[in-house]
Amino acid sequence: MRQKININQWKRKEIYHFFKDYEEPYYGIAMDLECSGAFEYAKEKKISFFLYYLYLILKAVNLTEAFKYRIEGDELYLYDVVNGSATIDRDDGTFGFSYIPYFEDLALFLDKATEEIIDVRMSDQLIKSELGENIIHFSSLPWIQFTHVSHPRRYSRRDSIPKITVGKYFLKEDKKMIPVSVHVNHAVADGLHVGQFFEILQKLLNE
Repeated sequence: MRQKININQWKRKEIYHFFKDYEEPYYGIAMDLECSGAFEYAKEKKISFFLYYLYLILKAVNLTEAFKYRIEGDELYLYDVVNGSATIDRDDGTFGFSYIPYFEDLALFLDKATEEIIDVRMSDQLIKSELGENIIHFSSLPWIQFTHVSHPRRYSRRDSIPKITVGKYFLKEDKKMIPVSVHVNHAVADGLHVGQFFEILQKLLNE
Protein backbone atom coordinates (compact mmCIF):
# COMPACT_ATOMS: atom_id res chain seq x y z
CA MET A 1 0.00 0.00 0.00
CA ARG A 2 1.10 3.55 -0.65
CA GLN A 3 -0.17 7.04 0.06
CA LYS A 4 0.03 9.85 -2.50
CA ILE A 5 1.60 12.97 -1.01
CA ASN A 6 0.17 16.40 -1.74
CA ILE A 7 3.49 18.09 -2.37
CA ASN A 8 2.02 21.60 -2.17
CA GLN A 9 0.99 20.92 1.43
CA TRP A 10 4.15 19.01 2.39
CA LYS A 11 6.44 20.77 4.87
CA ARG A 12 9.46 19.79 2.73
CA LYS A 13 7.94 21.26 -0.45
CA GLU A 14 10.73 23.77 -1.11
CA ILE A 15 13.52 21.29 -0.34
CA TYR A 16 11.85 18.67 -2.56
CA HIS A 17 11.57 21.05 -5.54
CA PHE A 18 15.11 22.33 -5.02
CA PHE A 19 16.76 18.89 -5.25
CA LYS A 20 14.43 16.67 -7.31
CA ASP A 21 15.74 17.74 -10.74
CA TYR A 22 19.45 17.64 -9.89
CA GLU A 23 21.46 15.46 -12.25
CA GLU A 24 22.82 13.81 -9.09
CA PRO A 25 20.44 14.33 -6.16
CA TYR A 26 21.99 11.49 -4.15
CA TYR A 27 24.47 11.94 -1.32
CA GLY A 28 26.12 9.30 0.82
CA ILE A 29 27.23 8.87 4.40
CA ALA A 30 29.25 5.95 5.77
CA MET A 31 30.00 5.13 9.37
CA ASP A 32 31.08 2.21 11.54
CA LEU A 33 28.46 0.68 13.82
CA GLU A 34 29.01 -1.79 16.62
CA CYS A 35 27.59 -5.20 15.79
CA SER A 36 28.87 -7.31 18.72
CA GLY A 37 25.42 -8.09 20.09
CA ALA A 38 23.91 -8.91 16.69
CA PHE A 39 26.88 -11.09 15.75
CA GLU A 40 26.68 -13.10 18.97
CA TYR A 41 22.90 -13.45 18.67
CA ALA A 42 23.18 -14.82 15.12
CA LYS A 43 25.92 -17.21 16.23
CA GLU A 44 23.91 -18.39 19.23
CA LYS A 45 20.75 -18.96 17.15
CA LYS A 46 22.76 -20.51 14.29
CA ILE A 47 21.34 -18.11 11.72
CA SER A 48 23.07 -16.28 8.89
CA PHE A 49 24.70 -13.07 10.11
CA PHE A 50 24.14 -11.62 6.62
CA LEU A 51 20.40 -12.28 6.77
CA TYR A 52 20.18 -11.10 10.36
CA TYR A 53 21.76 -7.73 9.68
CA LEU A 54 19.70 -7.39 6.49
CA TYR A 55 16.59 -7.98 8.63
CA LEU A 56 17.70 -5.33 11.12
CA ILE A 57 18.48 -2.86 8.32
CA LEU A 58 15.04 -3.38 6.76
CA LYS A 59 13.46 -2.94 10.18
CA ALA A 60 15.36 0.33 10.66
CA VAL A 61 14.36 1.48 7.15
CA ASN A 62 10.70 0.80 7.92
CA LEU A 63 11.03 2.79 11.16
CA THR A 64 12.53 5.77 9.26
CA GLU A 65 9.70 7.49 7.40
CA ALA A 66 11.96 9.49 5.09
CA PHE A 67 13.36 6.24 3.67
CA LYS A 68 9.86 5.18 2.53
CA TYR A 69 9.16 8.08 0.15
CA ARG A 70 9.43 7.41 -3.57
CA ILE A 71 9.38 9.81 -6.50
CA GLU A 72 7.47 8.20 -9.38
CA GLY A 73 7.16 10.37 -12.46
CA ASP A 74 5.85 13.71 -11.22
CA GLU A 75 4.24 12.20 -8.13
CA LEU A 76 5.48 11.47 -4.63
CA TYR A 77 4.33 8.47 -2.60
CA LEU A 78 4.84 7.20 0.92
CA TYR A 79 4.88 3.39 1.13
CA ASP A 80 3.62 1.42 4.11
CA VAL A 81 6.31 -1.25 3.81
CA VAL A 82 9.72 -1.26 2.15
CA ASN A 83 11.35 -4.55 1.14
CA GLY A 84 14.86 -5.51 0.13
CA SER A 85 16.66 -6.15 -3.14
CA ALA A 86 20.03 -7.61 -2.22
CA THR A 87 22.78 -8.68 -4.58
CA ILE A 88 23.28 -12.45 -4.18
CA ASP A 89 26.56 -14.09 -5.19
CA ARG A 90 26.80 -17.24 -7.30
CA ASP A 91 29.44 -19.95 -7.42
CA ASP A 92 30.58 -18.86 -10.89
CA GLY A 93 31.54 -15.38 -9.67
CA THR A 94 28.44 -13.59 -10.98
CA PHE A 95 25.49 -12.31 -8.98
CA GLY A 96 21.76 -11.71 -9.27
CA PHE A 97 19.36 -9.18 -7.79
CA SER A 98 16.97 -10.70 -5.26
CA TYR A 99 13.58 -9.62 -3.97
CA ILE A 100 13.42 -10.19 -0.22
CA PRO A 101 10.16 -9.09 1.42
CA TYR A 102 10.31 -7.58 4.89
CA PHE A 103 8.41 -9.37 7.64
CA GLU A 104 8.58 -8.21 11.25
CA ASP A 105 8.55 -11.85 12.32
CA LEU A 106 12.22 -12.88 12.11
CA ALA A 107 11.58 -16.59 11.52
CA LEU A 108 9.23 -15.86 8.60
CA PHE A 109 11.70 -13.35 7.16
CA LEU A 110 14.55 -15.86 7.33
CA ASP A 111 12.45 -18.59 5.67
CA LYS A 112 11.35 -16.41 2.76
CA ALA A 113 14.79 -14.83 2.33
CA THR A 114 16.50 -18.23 2.28
CA GLU A 115 14.08 -19.46 -0.40
CA GLU A 116 14.80 -16.39 -2.52
CA ILE A 117 18.56 -16.74 -2.19
CA ILE A 118 18.36 -20.37 -3.35
CA ASP A 119 16.20 -19.33 -6.33
CA VAL A 120 18.61 -16.55 -7.35
CA ARG A 121 21.64 -18.81 -7.08
CA MET A 122 19.96 -21.45 -9.25
CA SER A 123 19.08 -18.86 -11.90
CA ASP A 124 21.37 -17.27 -14.47
CA GLN A 125 19.29 -14.10 -14.78
CA LEU A 126 20.43 -10.78 -13.38
CA ILE A 127 16.87 -9.71 -12.52
CA LYS A 128 14.10 -12.30 -12.41
CA SER A 129 11.17 -9.86 -12.42
CA GLU A 130 10.14 -6.25 -11.88
CA LEU A 131 11.01 -5.36 -8.30
CA GLY A 132 8.88 -2.24 -7.80
CA GLU A 133 9.82 1.00 -6.07
CA ASN A 134 9.20 0.06 -2.43
CA ILE A 135 12.59 -1.57 -1.97
CA ILE A 136 16.10 -0.67 -0.91
CA HIS A 137 19.08 -1.54 -3.06
CA PHE A 138 21.30 -3.55 -0.74
CA SER A 139 24.82 -4.89 -1.16
CA SER A 140 27.15 -6.76 1.16
CA LEU A 141 30.93 -6.47 0.70
CA PRO A 142 32.24 -8.91 3.33
CA TRP A 143 35.75 -8.68 1.86
CA ILE A 144 36.18 -4.92 2.30
CA GLN A 145 36.44 -2.74 5.40
CA PHE A 146 35.45 0.38 3.49
CA THR A 147 35.27 4.02 4.50
CA HIS A 148 33.36 5.21 1.43
CA VAL A 149 31.13 3.73 -1.29
CA SER A 150 29.78 5.14 -4.56
CA HIS A 151 27.15 3.64 -6.86
CA PRO A 152 26.60 3.41 -10.62
CA ARG A 153 23.66 5.60 -11.63
CA ARG A 154 21.54 5.93 -14.77
CA TYR A 155 20.76 9.63 -14.79
CA SER A 156 18.00 9.30 -17.39
CA ARG A 157 15.88 7.54 -14.74
CA ARG A 158 14.58 9.52 -11.78
CA ASP A 159 15.54 7.37 -8.82
CA SER A 160 14.73 7.77 -5.13
CA ILE A 161 15.43 4.28 -3.78
CA PRO A 162 17.88 4.24 -0.82
CA LYS A 163 21.09 2.32 -1.44
CA ILE A 164 22.61 0.65 1.61
CA THR A 165 25.89 -1.26 1.70
CA VAL A 166 27.53 -3.24 4.51
CA GLY A 167 31.21 -4.13 4.59
CA LYS A 168 33.56 -6.49 6.41
CA TYR A 169 33.25 -6.52 10.18
CA PHE A 170 36.39 -5.83 12.17
CA LEU A 171 37.60 -5.66 15.75
CA LYS A 172 38.09 -2.34 17.53
CA GLU A 173 39.48 -3.06 20.98
CA ASP A 174 36.99 -5.66 22.25
CA LYS A 175 34.09 -4.63 20.00
CA LYS A 176 32.98 -5.95 16.63
CA MET A 177 32.37 -3.07 14.23
CA ILE A 178 30.82 -3.03 10.78
CA PRO A 179 30.93 -0.29 8.11
CA VAL A 180 27.53 0.79 6.79
CA SER A 181 27.05 3.16 3.84
CA VAL A 182 23.77 4.92 3.06
CA HIS A 183 22.95 6.82 -0.14
CA VAL A 184 19.64 8.69 -0.37
CA ASN A 185 17.96 11.22 -2.64
CA HIS A 186 18.18 14.65 -1.00
CA ALA A 187 14.73 15.55 -2.36
CA VAL A 188 13.15 13.15 0.13
CA ALA A 189 15.75 12.61 2.88
CA ASP A 190 18.13 14.95 4.68
CA GLY A 191 21.15 14.36 6.90
CA LEU A 192 18.80 14.50 9.88
CA HIS A 193 16.94 11.45 8.56
CA VAL A 194 20.11 9.51 7.78
CA GLY A 195 21.20 10.21 11.35
CA GLN A 196 17.87 8.92 12.64
CA PHE A 197 18.30 5.75 10.58
CA PHE A 198 21.80 5.12 11.95
CA GLU A 199 20.58 5.71 15.51
CA ILE A 200 17.71 3.24 15.09
CA LEU A 201 19.95 0.66 13.43
CA GLN A 202 22.57 0.92 16.17
CA LYS A 203 19.92 0.29 18.83
CA LEU A 204 18.67 -2.75 16.91
CA LEU A 205 22.21 -4.10 16.53
CA ASN A 206 22.73 -3.68 20.28
CA GLU A 207 19.57 -5.60 21.12
